[in-house]
Amino acid sequence: QVELVESGGGSVQTGRSLRLSCAGSAYPGCRFDMSWYRQAPGKEREFVSSVGSDGTTNYTDFAKGRFVIAQDTGKNTVYLLMTSLKPEDTAMYYCKRTLRTRSLGCRLSVGTFHWGKGTLVTVSS
Repeated sequence: QVELVESGGGSVQTGRSLRLSCAGSAYPGCRFDMSWYRQAPGKEREFVSSVGSDGTTNYTDFAKGRFVIAQDTGKNTVYLLMTSLKPEDTAMYYCKRTLRTRSLGCRLSVGTFHWGKGTLVTVSS
């Protein structure tokens, strides 16, 4: 079963915007924290932003003021709006979800996590 599918990546010029999407398979009764990570060529994967099951958002320093994370729980989808893109934002962007709370019907354990396969963002100067 494919758990997470990212989309929205592409090639843009400096200063432009992109909106990434991450659609997740449905797990009734399960509430996830959703996160975006990225990995540039030759570098380690790094945290970008997250939105908790309670709606709390977090951003790493380079994302503050330029990126916005949002989720549509009805569609099991999380978005990352990236503005004022720079060449150093070039990377593969990955979506991750981590189960935080369970209610009746949730068949996963707290802490279960899934990764998507990524979507490539290339920013040229």
